[in-house]
Amino acid sequence: MFPVEVPLALISLGCDSGTHGPLTSAVCTATGPVGLLLIWVYSFLIAFLLPLPSEVVLPPAEALNLGLPVAVNYAIVIVVSGLGKAAGSVFAFHIGQEAKQSGPVIRFLRRSRFDIVEWSESKVVQLSKRFGYVGLAIALSVPGFPDTLSIYAFSVLEEDYVKFAAATFVGSVGRLVVALVGIGTVLRLT
Repeated sequence: MFPVEVPLALISLGCDSGTHGPLTSAVCTATGPVGLLLIWVYSFLIAFLLPLPSEVVLPPAEALNLGLPVAVNYAIVIVVSGLGKAAGSVFAFHIGQEAKQSGPVIRFLRRSRFDIVEWSESKVVQLSKRFGYVGLAIALSVPGFPDTLSIYAFSVLEEDYVKFAAATFVGSVGRLVVALVGIGTVLRLT
């Protein structure tokens, strides 16, 4: 499906940058079912806690050692990552719902050095507000853009857990597919 060089190009998205920690290193070299679990945990954590790139889950697909074709490995990695990010986003969504109910939390956020309430009016959230959950999915489909703040900002604006999880799953899958297709296209052109 994709040329063998795809993982080498993907490594430049974060696996070989030397600026990542042990969790990212473990994901970059993940193999087998344990590797899929690591990918799920990493994706869960980046949805609500870690502002790290989602794309680092893609390089392990070539060497996953599941006995399946590489294209199937990519599909499995993308789905597992999407499910992890959807689960993490529901956790973030719950935190956002609790914060929304707390007047002191909102007042603290407005007075803080980084005004997340003001930030929530940024273009990403405006897109989400204008197009709803489809807008969130589109915003999360942009490779290289950190998801954590977008997820939290949107979680304060909306109320439907299922639609939120579905939008983050679709956005996460879309982002990884866009990254793969874009890299595959660039490699075919070179």
